[in-house]
Amino acid sequence: MLNRELSAPKTLDGKPTMPRPDGAPAGWAVSTAPVPYPEAVGAMRARVEAILEGRARELVWLLEHPPLYTAGVSAKPRDLIDPARFPVFESERGGQFTYHGPGQRVAYVMLDLRERGRDVHRFVRGLEAWLIGALGEFDVHGVARQGRVGVWVERGTPDAPSREDKIAAVGVKLRRWVSFHGISLNVEPDLEHFSGIVPCGISEHGVTSLVDLGLPVGLDDADNALRLSFHQVFGATVAVDPPTARWDRAQPDR
Repeated sequence: MLNRELSAPKTLDGKPTMPRPDGAPAGWAVSTAPVPYPEAVGAMRARVEAILEGRARELVWLLEHPPLYTAGVSAKPRDLIDPARFPVFESERGGQFTYHGPGQRVAYVMLDLRERGRDVHRFVRGLEAWLIGALGEFDVHGVARQGRVGVWVERGTPDAPSREDKIAAVGVKLRRWVSFHGISLNVEPDLEHFSGIVPCGISEHGVTSLVDLGLPVGLDDADNALRLSFHQVFGATVAVDPPTARWDRAQPDR
């Protein structure tokens, strides 16, 4: 469970660290049924175009996918160990192979960096800070490591050397300074499903989840923590409907 109530969060100085100057809230949408990957990509592309044209607000879209693998622009064929296991989709996002499936919270992030500083490096660090803050709501100490995009937790026992396992991934794409794709947080996925790939091209570290760490956490708990932490890094949100692949030009927002 969260270690505090869902309320207006504050940073140390009371302000978000990567806000919009106008303070406009981003949309916050949650899909309750698994969304096929091609459908999600089509909806993201339509939303990005709408944001670029000033027809829609920024959006964070939380969802689950059916079990599948995606190959980012840096994916190496040898890292797909079991290509017949689940559907494999090529992706425009940065990074290498990753797994998505039930029990993993995917958050697709469509933010307008024209309004947030046009700094890609700072944006990726902001996504990592968002995840680290969300993990902190469960008293989990997540860390970012130089040369390894994503968020990691240190594991160890008195009888064995410590190791680091990945608990959250980051992979984004920008189109004329509007982002899409985003992050994934392992809440309670089947971790064995990661064995069909070399996750993110890193074989010397494992993967973990909040439930694997012994926490009785569900997707709703994770969503609340993510929203709290998003406020701290990027600013306010407002609940909206999930996007669709076909954007109605007569309707400025959903």
